[in-house]
Amino acid sequence: MTEKKKTGLFEETSINGMILKNRFVRSATWEAMAEDDGSCTQRLIDLMVELAYGEVGLLITGHAYVVKNGQAGPGQLGIYGEKHIPGLSRMVDSVHKAGSRVVLQLAHAGCHAPYELTGVEAAGPSKMEDEKGLICRELSLKEINEIIEIFGEGASRAKKAGFDGVQIHAAHGYLLSQFLSPYYNKRNDEYGGCTENRARIVMEVVECIRDSVGVEYPLLIKINSEDFVDGGLSQKEMVYIAAMLEKNGVDSIELSGGTPYSGKYRAFRKGRIGSDDEPYYKDAAIRYKKEIDIPLMLVGGIRSYQAAESLVEEGITDYISLCRPLIREPRLILRWKSGFRASSACLSDNLCLKNAIDGPGLSCVWKDHVC
Repeated sequence: MTEKKKTGLFEETSINGMILKNRFVRSATWEAMAEDDGSCTQRLIDLMVELAYGEVGLLITGHAYVVKNGQAGPGQLGIYGEKHIPGLSRMVDSVHKAGSRVVLQLAHAGCHAPYELTGVEAAGPSKMEDEKGLICRELSLKEINEIIEIFGEGASRAKKAGFDGVQIHAAHGYLLSQFLSPYYNKRNDEYGGCTENRARIVMEVVECIRDSVGVEYPLLIKINSEDFVDGGLSQKEMVYIAAMLEKNGVDSIELSGGTPYSGKYRAFRKGRIGSDDEPYYKDAAIRYKKEIDIPLMLVGGIRSYQAAESLVEEGITDYISLCRPLIREPRLILRWKSGFRASSACLSDNLCLKNAIDGPGLSCVWKDHVC
């Protein structure tokens, strides 16, 4: 029997021609540092450059909204107009000079786009209400077709700005995740019902982006491993959808989980993570790797070098995606590479989000106390 080659965290790899110097990924993280119109700022560029100098092989930007009424939060990056390209080009050039690759994440908030930011009523796959009243209205077929085209236009702008690829955000209860989820999607037309119908808009977005940027441009996607809500997307359906994405030409899938309705199982879970908790979605990743061949990026709950190394060496994932640990310590990967491999000091207390909502942008309140 041929001995299996040992896979290293600092091994060079490639995704559809995009050469990555290691297996570490900065998972898309809302920074709250863009201008009011979504334009890139120097603060945002400086953050990405710090991560690049910190030896993160692939940086994925915070979710960039593809249309004004798809904005999710203040200070969010935008990609809905040509005016965004110059600032984003400066980001790309700066990251490249610092030695990393960078991908733009394309997003639409759907039902969770706040009226206070967009000035229009939120819309999603189906009408939703709660005790306070209407949450969102149902999108028409015409609007769905327009959104598909808008994702393609966003990808085209990202390529024009020089990004090494794009990632579709179809996780965490954003619009495309809402269509995938039977919790949100109650439609009875070609975009609702069975798994194939609920996934239709995502596959059409993939096709539209491919038409816009070509087959040799890296196309990634982020999806939920499961929704963690009653009647939501399950692991079994996730694998089925991942197979559809693989067949339709997606180059890599990032697995996360949860929605705004998932309680303690939201993507940003609170509470110090011990070795027994790493990572959140290991079972889903194992299930994925049994069926799907395109590279997997796994995010959520990974705090130690030892866990990251084991996940890759055991073939559970191909890439280690990190979010909050890199907010606490942007040069964590450089530290690990140098041989100082103490676990991330991230407390998973989510106070970094409070900074993003209330003040100076995404930042760790404990950052000055890093080892």
